[in-house]
Amino acid sequence: MANILVCDDEADIVNAVRIYLEADGNRVVTASDGAEAVACLQKEDVQLVVMDVMMPVMDGVQALVKIREFSNVPVILLTAKSEDADKVLGLDLGADDYVTKPFTPLELLARVRSQLRRYMRLGSAAPAPEGLTVGELCLNDETKQVTVSGEPVHLTPTEYAILKLLMEHPGRVYSSRAIYSGIWKESVQGNENSVAVHIRHLREKLEIDPTSPRYIQVVWGQGYRLGEGI
Repeated sequence: MANILVCDDEADIVNAVRIYLEADGNRVVTASDGAEAVACLQKEDVQLVVMDVMMPVMDGVQALVKIREFSNVPVILLTAKSEDADKVLGLDLGADDYVTKPFTPLELLARVRSQLRRYMRLGSAAPAPEGLTVGELCLNDETKQVTVSGEPVHLTPTEYAILKLLMEHPGRVYSSRAIYSGIWKESVQGNENSVAVHIRHLREKLEIDPTSPRYIQVVWGQGYRLGEGI
């Protein structure tokens, strides 16, 4: 059972989402605006957030920025906008996934399950305690800790999953489609941009100079690979 925060100013949507999530065995707490969501996260043990973008008092984007100041909990944004730019904006600010309104409850439930698996069970078949090491980049899958030159790096669950995939096979080239399918466990359906945004976030956190990456490298026209860090 997971504790899930559902935040939307439309009570009908909150109630509908609550029914499906609770039927799936989860405990649901609710909020009606971004400020309430942030306050709830600071006092509740929550494993996932489902949050609308357009809300009064504090919208979902502002709330997301606040949440990322103190928590790496997975966040799924609900938005009535379908343009790619709006989806990328949410991901760029730290969201892990998005669902466009109107959505089917089963679609949302599938995405919730995917994010929870990544957050709560990622690495259930853990490698040896020393983990994975490439250059000065280390990933310990037992503690879920990533360090660069001994300094801890705080990653979201999605960023962690992508990095782990790349570190398990250094030098191997993964296309955006392969990364998306391997991490999200679903067909791409035009969502390759999601991968590019998360890769950029990883570079900003791992690289001394993100514009000249030592670790997460592009192989033009093919995809991404993990370099040796030199």
